[in-house]
Amino acid sequence: MNSPTTLRKRFALTATVLAVIALTVGGTISAIGISASSDAHAAPAPQAAPVDVAEVVSRQIVDWQAYSGRIEAVDRVEVRPLVGGTLTQVHFKDGALVKKGDVLFTIDPRPYAAEVARAEAQLAGAEARAGYTASDLARGQRLLGDNAIAKRDFEEKQNASREAAANVAAAKAALRAARLNLEYTQIMAPVAGRISRAEVTVGNVVNPGSAGAPLTTLVSVAKVYASFDVDEQSFLKYVNPARAAGTSVPVDLGLANEDGYSRKGRVGSIDNRLDTASGTIRVRAVFDNADGQLLPGLYARVRLGGGAPHDAVLIDEKAVGTDQDKRFVMVADKDNHANYRQVHTGATQDGLVIVESGLKAGERIVVNGLQRIRPGDAIAPTVVPMQTEAKSADAGKPADGKA
Repeated sequence: MNSPTTLRKRFALTATVLAVIALTVGGTISAIGISASSDAHAAPAPQAAPVDVAEVVSRQIVDWQAYSGRIEAVDRVEVRPLVGGTLTQVHFKDGALVKKGDVLFTIDPRPYAAEVARAEAQLAGAEARAGYTASDLARGQRLLGDNAIAKRDFEEKQNASREAAANVAAAKAALRAARLNLEYTQIMAPVAGRISRAEVTVGNVVNPGSAGAPLTTLVSVAKVYASFDVDEQSFLKYVNPARAAGTSVPVDLGLANEDGYSRKGRVGSIDNRLDTASGTIRVRAVFDNADGQLLPGLYARVRLGGGAPHDAVLIDEKAVGTDQDKRFVMVADKDNHANYRQVHTGATQDGLVIVESGLKAGERIVVNGLQRIRPGDAIAPTVVPMQTEAKSADAGKPADGKA
């Protein structure tokens, strides 16, 4: 049996162990609490994301419809010989500009000059014969009045005079034809424009007619056509009402290497029927080409305007995000927080997107840094102009940037 003294010693030892364990656990818990409290106080507040914001643009616009087309020459001529012979000269350089009436080719004129001389001789003989028969007829007329000649003889003289006059007319016509053929040996430019290369070189024999290849081609330069196909809805909305009212439809043109539309023109002609297979109608616009930069065959970006000018809200396309089938922008509020806003967009106008609904003029939207923020995030905005406004401002400055 354990004595009372032994029991007291065991109880004291157990109490001591429990006290040590309690102190150890309490210290650990206190240390964890202090560490957690320190971490909580050390965590920094979230920083505002730097973004560019711009004010929504509002201005009057005209609705435009964009199309693709090709440039065509107003006048295109295949130069062919009207008389045959040996080609003796080429008077132009390939690709040169020529004026109407400039000599392009020369065909050996000697055979045709000889034909002119022969026709002149035949005319002279015919005129001499006509003069003789006319005098003979006058004598017969006097003799007939004195009953000194038979009526039959007089009629023969009269017939000979008429035949001689007819021969003179035929000789004159032959002379004109001979002279015309001689002129045709000088092949001239029928219109002013740009000439192609010479398809036939000096020394070759050429033949008249359309069976053979043309000597070269010539296209006018001063004005060009841009042909494009307009869909039925746009035709009924813009083109047909303007044609019925006798007003012109504005048309702008841009080339493949241009961002905007550098040239303005007008609708020149509209086809007489709608293509039922494609649902389009062929339209041809006329553009000035004084600098000769518009060549037939070039790809043309064409936009067709219609309707009266109206107010519209426009934004930079970079500011528009996509959320499945929705389009949205981030609007910066007065406290510089980003707010999600769904928008409905339309066509592009001078590099900006038309907003049909969802925004008002004067609101600020994020145009750069959209991928760095979420709805409700704080932002550090830098105010910038819309893209096209900045480009317009830079366009008016000299190259060195000095005003």
